[in-house]
Amino acid sequence: MNDMSETFYIPTFDDVLEAHQRIKPHIHRTPVLTSSYFNTLTGAELFFKCENFQKAGAFKVRGASNAVFGLSDEKAKQGVASHSSGNHALSLSYAAGRRGIKATVVMPRTAPDAKKDAVRGYGGTVIECEPSTAAREAALEALVAETGADFVHPYNDHRVIAGQGTCSLELHEEVGTLDAVVAPIGGGGMISGTCLSMSNLSPLTEVIAAEPKNADDVYRSFHAGKMIEDDAPQTIADGLKVSLRPRTWHFVSTYVSDVLLATEEEIIEAMYLTWQRMKIVIEPSCAVPLATILKNRDRFAGKRVGVILTGGNVDLKKLPWMQG
Repeated sequence: MNDMSETFYIPTFDDVLEAHQRIKPHIHRTPVLTSSYFNTLTGAELFFKCENFQKAGAFKVRGASNAVFGLSDEKAKQGVASHSSGNHALSLSYAAGRRGIKATVVMPRTAPDAKKDAVRGYGGTVIECEPSTAAREAALEALVAETGADFVHPYNDHRVIAGQGTCSLELHEEVGTLDAVVAPIGGGGMISGTCLSMSNLSPLTEVIAAEPKNADDVYRSFHAGKMIEDDAPQTIADGLKVSLRPRTWHFVSTYVSDVLLATEEEIIEAMYLTWQRMKIVIEPSCAVPLATILKNRDRFAGKRVGVILTGGNVDLKKLPWMQG
């Protein structure tokens, strides 16, 4: 399915400001936490923006809500649809439920049961497919052709990117100027929104993408200067398996200062330490930024660093450090 709308519209900071007003009634303004343990461990001053406390358990409710509540009444009657490994699926279902419209989501059969159950819990319909981008997009194309639903792409959508930009907007409002903001990257919606906000609010703040080594297509794209895709990489960070698309590649190639990698073991360790020391639930995907900071301490020592904790939707019966 063609992910682009009729015109290749790149959202602006005004879109972020409009999104912030539009979605305020439907989301939490999440807290920013600090940890003396992690500050000592890294030599940096870390500010954790806790989207794991967000409605639907993830930052993606921002972009989904902006898209859903920006629809005309006429278009909204046909419902919304998307493909997602989890957090966008349940966020879209949440937002659609708030507006009283139908949401249908194509999900890989390998997606965590906890996320599928959450989608259904918010009133969404799940259609399962094989775990590849091609399979997702084929199933979604058929669904949209049949129903006329509005396709809300998980990240390659200007409405979604503008909504995600509200996260770093709030972070900046709360803690002021940062030397860097580190966020996980899969398809690039959160990073794109972060770039959009920080380039306007604090142009000297570095935006750094954190990626699993097992799904390093963004790292390779960044260094090759062109978009490179992986169809079905294997990583515990299930929310980061998708590849960049044109809109998000625009932001990565224009604004991101670096892409840092973490191994599976490093991701699990960072997740475990966060649970243990901060007493908060985070999922593997959002442990990747901390994992890269711990791995590159010299780079961050002495700096004020924002860390986007993107979500907390984890299967409590299958915690990674309990497998074996």
